[in-house]
Amino acid sequence: MTPSDSGKVLLATPRGYCAGVDRAVQTVERTLELQGAPVYVRKQIVHNLHVVRALEARGAIFVEETDEVPEGATVVFSAHGVAPVVHQEAAARGLTTIDATCPLVTKVHNEAKRFAREGYEILLIGHEGHEEVVGTAGEAPEVTVLVDGPEHAATVQVKDPDKVVWLSQTTLSVDETLETVAALGTRFPGLHSPPSDDICYATQNRQAAVKVISPRVELFLVVGSANSSNSVRMVEVALDHGANDAHLVEDASAIDEAWLAGVRTVGLSSGASVPEILVTDVLAWLAERGYGEVEEVTAAEEKQSFALPRELRRMETGKV
Repeated sequence: MTPSDSGKVLLATPRGYCAGVDRAVQTVERTLELQGAPVYVRKQIVHNLHVVRALEARGAIFVEETDEVPEGATVVFSAHGVAPVVHQEAAARGLTTIDATCPLVTKVHNEAKRFAREGYEILLIGHEGHEEVVGTAGEAPEVTVLVDGPEHAATVQVKDPDKVVWLSQTTLSVDETLETVAALGTRFPGLHSPPSDDICYATQNRQAAVKVISPRVELFLVVGSANSSNSVRMVEVALDHGANDAHLVEDASAIDEAWLAGVRTVGLSSGASVPEILVTDVLAWLAERGYGEVEEVTAAEEKQSFALPRELRRMETGKV
């Protein structure tokens, strides 16, 4: 398509930051304001390279494990949550901890603890090695079995089929998770479910918007980092629901102009940890190439917000 041609962008709403990500990023920013640099953060606070670099520029230091944090310093735990052993390690080093775990992830942690106390074996649906899965499994490691998708559900073994429950990572594909649960339910008719769906509202809403747009576009672009599970899932959802082509892009510079060949309409969204400025940059990039018409497609309205971590609120009131 040449710049003189008229192309169109279908822009998904909701997109970008969810309440949990906004809370986590604000937590690091506010800690820097209150304590000054450096502030240590265990793992990436959220899975977005631009967010991490921006916070590094302000004085945040990202580490992989607590033993990299100087004794007595402050460390922020990421939005993905940590296992109890991490809290124990931090306490042993005399660290001041601020837990920025998303409250919806904390909900899953609490479910894991409760079901473990009640004698259930936990089938945790999620991706091996993902920080959220590691943290949740760490709440009850002796009774937690990872189930990584529908195919794995066909082979997983349990001790007592009548005393088993499923939980899930919050950022999975809604459809694939339901398929996995169905496969588990076929094998284990006594399978119990959590009180409410573990997949977070933001993940579901962003996937819903992608599903609405995908049949109407030849190309779908999702702005997000490669280690962002919810962003990767959105690309899969786009391909599964009608888009001819779909790509995950870190930012506008990652778009290959060759993808636009023969494309009249582009779908655009962003993962739950993506700043809106990156979407704005992609819209500008597309406009320069003839895709200046933008139609916003709304699948849901989000009004959710979360209070900052209690440790940070205590700091703000001088009670620490």
